[in-house]
Amino acid sequence: MPLTVLPHRDTAGLSEGHLLIDGKWRAAADGAVWRHRHPATGEEIGTFAVATGSDVDEAVRTARRAFDDGPWPNARAGVRISTLHRYANLLREHTDELQRLQALDNSVPLSFGGIYTTSVGAAADVFDHHAGWIDKLGGDTLPPYQGGDHLAMTFREPIGVVAAILPWNAPFLLFAQKLAPALAAGCTVVLKPSEYATFSVLRMVELFAEAGLPDGVVSVVTGPGESVGEALITHPAVDKISFTGSRAVGKRIVAASAGTLKRVSLELGGKSPSLVFPDAPNVGLAGMTSMGTVTMGLSGQACVAHSRALVHREVYEEFLAGAQMMAAAITYGDPFDAGTLASPLINERQLARVLGYIDRGQEEGARLVTGGSRVDGELSTGNFVQPTIFADVGNEMVIAREEIFGPVLAVVPFTDEDEAIRLANDTEYGLGAGIYTANAQRAFRLARKLRAGTIGINGFTVEPHLPFGGFKQSGLGREGGRSAFEAYTELKTVLLPLTEELM
Repeated sequence: MPLTVLPHRDTAGLSEGHLLIDGKWRAAADGAVWRHRHPATGEEIGTFAVATGSDVDEAVRTARRAFDDGPWPNARAGVRISTLHRYANLLREHTDELQRLQALDNSVPLSFGGIYTTSVGAAADVFDHHAGWIDKLGGDTLPPYQGGDHLAMTFREPIGVVAAILPWNAPFLLFAQKLAPALAAGCTVVLKPSEYATFSVLRMVELFAEAGLPDGVVSVVTGPGESVGEALITHPAVDKISFTGSRAVGKRIVAASAGTLKRVSLELGGKSPSLVFPDAPNVGLAGMTSMGTVTMGLSGQACVAHSRALVHREVYEEFLAGAQMMAAAITYGDPFDAGTLASPLINERQLARVLGYIDRGQEEGARLVTGGSRVDGELSTGNFVQPTIFADVGNEMVIAREEIFGPVLAVVPFTDEDEAIRLANDTEYGLGAGIYTANAQRAFRLARKLRAGTIGINGFTVEPHLPFGGFKQSGLGREGGRSAFEAYTELKTVLLPLTEELM
């Protein structure tokens, strides 16, 4: 019997999606809609509006008015702080509802809801954390440098209208990583969720009104990136773009931003390595952990996945055994079933792409250890691919160099520390890396030499107070912590002459 998720549609509070412009929810100007098909079943489970160019223009102009003339950018610190804390608490109160909406959006199983990168609690934490910066991040008062009778001061002011463009894989955390610092700084936001994860984002936006955020501060335009996203990133009244997604789209955003010199923050994925040494505290567990990042929950559809394992030859087979144990433990199925541990791929296009990489790996001579094909049986209508491990991978192979975004782990052998560093850095990406060793000196030495934004020692996590982002073609800027808050501000210098007229 084919899998179905339709019975869950009404119990999750799902409604037809609309645009939010100037505090009002409405359909697209031409009535166009996107029909969302569930990735686990192929069923059509709902529709939402596809914004026109005029809808996007109206949303941006609304955000412009709210920034230039509205109360939020000039609100006292206490007002912003209390509003964002109220909002964080509302997210926590609606956790169950939001997790179910996410399961309908992108099929992330409810069993994975407690994992930080896909949890509502993570989003709430991010809003609480950035609320704490509002009354703490100020400017400086500086003495004259060349003499003279004046006082120099610096101020941080909100950057303006922000275009925030979300991916589909982690709507809760990435919604918060973009909107929390932007709102904390006093910006206004036009938000475009992914067409593959819209319903959970719309519900999160609805909660802003209940938290007391003024109308017009956050607007929402929905629809595909090719049309809606393009209209948003090229709008002359947008001051900053924050985007998480593919490298190709990131490059298009950089090009589009040049005309008006928009500020840009980009997180563009990676091909992050795990470096496993013979003295790792538990080599088998390192194998399970590496495989877990490309299977559990999102099936490798995560920028933080450590999809390239560099393993010392002395412990190579031990690592593979651990990775195989994890692969065998993965269960697919109904995302509302507590026994389901991982999601399907988001759509048929991504399914074909991942299967193409698996074929390419075999053609290039990598050893297929496990997996390698689509899941059949009652799951055959969904976009499921078996957890896949390739061994004896050369770092020059396509499966070791390109981001597959699926449940595929490429295991590359190395002989010594110098080779491991060379292999790890031999990539166009630089988002993250993991080091597995019991030698503290080695761990710190390698962490300094690896060209990546976040390095985990015997583990890896993302937290709201830590900057997250990449080197090289993994992106520009950072999300999280003080660096994120500052990215949504402009720094202004004021020179005050200390003359009699101003004394």
